[in-house]
Amino acid sequence: DMFDALKEKIESGMPVLGTCAGLILLADQLTNDGHMYFGTLPVSVRRNAYGRQLGSFHTVQKFAGIGAVPMTFIRAEVDGHVVAVRSGNQFGMSFHPELDADNRIHELFLKTVQAWKTH
Repeated sequence: DMFDALKEKIESGMPVLGTCAGLILLADQLTNDGHMYFGTLPVSVRRNAYGRQLGSFHTVQKFAGIGAVPMTFIRAEVDGHVVAVRSGNQFGMSFHPELDADNRIHELFLKTVQAWKTH
């Protein structure tokens, strides 16, 4: 019974970081799935829940405002595709920043949380 309360908080500006399945939950459009979950992030996402775990990989790519960061993808793609997005206080990524030692993405998110708490 937390769904509606969480959606209201996100819509009212509470910072949220959605990675992988979290991005799917936030997206306002899923191109290959008829469901919509929170639908608070204005992005179109192609769900890829059925890929092989062996298709997972690691790369380093540019992250706007931060520079080159390590990115670990689990059953996802990067080549030529947007893999991270920010809209207001919502961050969505198709990779897993928590699986790498680089904390800059989390630091950016925490700065957003701090700014939101003090407004």
